[in-house]
Amino acid sequence: MVDFIRKEIIGDCTLYQGDCLEVMPTLGKFDAVVTDPPYGIGRDGKPASTSRHGGFKFYESRGWDARRPTCAAFDLMRTRSAAQIIWGGNYFADLLPPSSRWLIWDKGQRICQSDAELAYTSQNAAVRIFTINRASLASDGAEHPTQKPVQLMKWCLGFLPDATTILDPFMGSGTTGVACVKLGRKFTGIELDPGYFDIACKRIEQAYAQPDMFVPAPEKPVQEPLL
Repeated sequence: MVDFIRKEIIGDCTLYQGDCLEVMPTLGKFDAVVTDPPYGIGRDGKPASTSRHGGFKFYESRGWDARRPTCAAFDLMRTRSAAQIIWGGNYFADLLPPSSRWLIWDKGQRICQSDAELAYTSQNAAVRIFTINRASLASDGAEHPTQKPVQLMKWCLGFLPDATTILDPFMGSGTTGVACVKLGRKFTGIELDPGYFDIACKRIEQAYAQPDMFVPAPEKPVQEPLL
């Protein structure tokens, strides 16, 4: 039985289009999960706005943020990895064990939206804060309404210096994968939405084409047949 719709291999990145609840049980163990799941707050779309600062990009509402992941999804993340960094952890606090280390993204501006976002970690260590203006997403090429800056995800991976294999079961537009490419980590991503899956593939290919350090160029993407 095939547990995914598509599978693409790009360099050291393996990307699955499918439901993470179906794909994760078929995978082995990873050093870490680094992910940004749906929060269940209806942020899957965004209307365009026009302001003197350039406004916001329009994003089609696709319904993926109507509800948060189930307890089973978080259980799988924990059993499939030695460590976890999960953005939006404040929305899942009842589904995760206590933690002393939370990571904070200070968005560097005070507007009507949240001043910061919180990530749960499985580490017993001090809280840490990273400040980067959300406007940095423009230079990344914003493709997703809840996309995180690449520099933020690279900062997250810095707390996992010995983790060489990274899983993101809610890959979205592939930012965690881009950060892994730039840091020479092996990445596995899962995304159900076909449009965002295609965007993630493209961004990861581009990351290999313009690395921050020496990273071998990827072989031609491979799509496995569903036979």
